[in-house]
Amino acid sequence: MTISMVKGLRSPQVIQLDLMRTYNASKWQTFWQLRLPSAMPYLFASLKVAIAISLVGAIIGELPTGAQAGLGARLLAGSYYGQTIQIWSALFTAAFVAAMMVMIVGWCERRVLARMGVGA
Repeated sequence: MTISMVKGLRSPQVIQLDLMRTYNASKWQTFWQLRLPSAMPYLFASLKVAIAISLVGAIIGELPTGAQAGLGARLLAGSYYGQTIQIWSALFTAAFVAAMMVMIVGWCERRVLARMGVGA
């Protein structure tokens, strides 16, 4: 996410930065009025990727701990006892949770970008 935000903060074109200098804008004004709105699409794209990565990390993190509940524990228990229905149900649940979280971030993205006046 950090790399994406840095790329987003550096995304304004030179002519836009020159215009801000022409208006004698301070560095904070340039940040709040130009750089931050330009970085928002990059932020939300990286948030959507981070959701999938964090969900996979949480499932994998449950496996060696001997957890009794959770998607990782269901996957592990299903693989131990050959219960394919339990494995598939945990996988579909994880996919559903990820899809819902990405949809929530997408909704927030549309709202924030519309409020900031940045085209999505």
